[in-house]
Amino acid sequence: MAAKSATATTSKNLKALLPSIMRDIGRCHQERPDLILAAWPLLIGERLAPMTKAASFEEGILTVKVRNSSLLSLLAQHESVRLLKELRKKFPNANIRNIRFIIG
Repeated sequence: MAAKSATATTSKNLKALLPSIMRDIGRCHQERPDLILAAWPLLIGERLAPMTKAASFEEGILTVKVRNSSLLSLLAQHESVRLLKELRKKFPNANIRNIRFIIG
């Protein structure tokens, strides 16, 4: 076996590293659900933030507690698609599959 040259390049092509870096960023969001939970009040808006609370983010599902059944119905039926789209835009590598609203 020939020994490696002392002048052999040790740097990698950025194009080869980029997919790995993006996977690591995605894992960071999956391992740090607190980042997604902390973003909820800004996403839902000033008016509804006091009446909702992002409770958990597990297996791609954000669970949000709401104050009452009327708000649950409004969010689930009319706002969930928009909110999901905004979350995916803000956290593109987090694999956010759904938002589940519960009374709590």
